[in-house]
Amino acid sequence: MKPTFSVTEVVPQSATMSLLSELADYGDGWLETRVHINPSTLFLQAEGVPGWIGIEYMAQTIGAHAGLLERQQGRAPEIGFLVGTRRYLCSKPWFLLGETLTIRAEQSYRADNGLMVFECEIRIDDAQVASAALNVYQPDDVAGYVAGEVSGEVNE
Repeated sequence: MKPTFSVTEVVPQSATMSLLSELADYGDGWLETRVHINPSTLFLQAEGVPGWIGIEYMAQTIGAHAGLLERQQGRAPEIGFLVGTRRYLCSKPWFLLGETLTIRAEQSYRADNGLMVFECEIRIDDAQVASAALNVYQPDDVAGYVAGEVSGEVNE
């Protein structure tokens, strides 16, 4: 299904740190985004964008998934926290100028305390070039959690 919102409407990062180009597709428990590597892409170097930046593309795709769900319920997107990454494998040291990356994040686990696990991948055309499992945390009271007023257990 095509999303009805733009990246800026569902990702809480400020414009300069929002790395995603567009929302591509979504379904129950998953979302796909795209990143178009162009001259204005953040983190672009002479060789391209370092492959390890793929972790942040995956994390922002998860944030966009959460933000899309919030928007569909009439609420503003909340921030979440990347707790950890398991098995980040990337076959490319650089994402090259002119490439379009498709990032897919699919929820595989959700605990009652706000801890979630997403299986993620990055594809260029039909070839998978990166994959990882990302652990994320989104407390019910983000402001209270950040201020230290609310504790949160993030153990699996």
